[in-house]
Amino acid sequence: SGAVSPNSFHPPQFQYTRDNNVLSLEQRTFYEENGFLIIRNLVSDADIERFRNEFERICKGEVKPQGMMIMRDVSIAKSEFIPGEKMVSKIQDFQEDEELFRYCTLPEILKYVECFTGPDIMAIHTMLINKPPDSGKKTSRHPLHQDLQYFPIRPSNNIVGAWTAMEHIDRNNGCLCVLPGSHKGDLKPHAYPKWEGGVNIMFYGIQDYDKNCPRVHLVMEKGDTVFFHPLLIHGSGWNRTQGYRKAISCHFAGADCHYIDVKGTSQEITERDFSPIGKKLYGIPDDTRLQDVLRFRVRLVKGKRINL
Repeated sequence: SGAVSPNSFHPPQFQYTRDNNVLSLEQRTFYEENGFLIIRNLVSDADIERFRNEFERICKGEVKPQGMMIMRDVSIAKSEFIPGEKMVSKIQDFQEDEELFRYCTLPEILKYVECFTGPDIMAIHTMLINKPPDSGKKTSRHPLHQDLQYFPIRPSNNIVGAWTAMEHIDRNNGCLCVLPGSHKGDLKPHAYPKWEGGVNIMFYGIQDYDKNCPRVHLVMEKGDTVFFHPLLIHGSGWNRTQGYRKAISCHFAGADCHYIDVKGTSQEITERDFSPIGKKLYGIPDDTRLQDVLRFRVRLVKGKRINL
């Protein structure tokens, strides 16, 4: 793993964080320079156990939250389906599940989120990731990408992802890999990587990045939470263990952000892939804009709703 910059040698010009009394000067400068910040032991074991139990209930079909997307790894997508967590690699859009959505409203999470979004906060996308043991085809990898690719929302500096480890995570079971400082660039074109074993739907990757940029692998313990900028280039490796690697996450945006039309932009591929999903989950037309799909998912978690 490469080194990251702990601080700046010049008085920092803050553009990725808001004035706050939560982050130390060192933490704030680290995020400004690198585009991510890990807060150790932020979410309690008790909360993580509750999220884990609810995930198992969903996998067994005991609860079926409206609008939730349940995903299976491409390597097992055509195998015989047996209800249980071994068949689910990820659930997305759990905003209608009261128990899981508690994650997005935890005061300890929002305390830090506000440092990036301001006081009026919307939850715009939720996930619980259950990275499976790799079948040998390395399909459990997630290619290097920028999360802004999925969000027709601007400005990007008012968006932040929160990603919490639900157990010990390292390179063996596919920890996050980030390119520090890459958040200072633009949104790059994304496409499906040409992997021999196949690639999961909407697992876009970018090819146009500095191959010499140092990569940092984020080793995290249960409850550790990383906050990161939506332009930070990141991905995750394949799971070499026999266990399932779990993490829960939410992207937040300042309620004063605004939607954009992605027609004619590099995000058009996302809109194309989301259209049939929007029709299936929400009953909206095939030609629905990406921003209209987002409107079904965003939820106010703090302050007042303004634009989103």
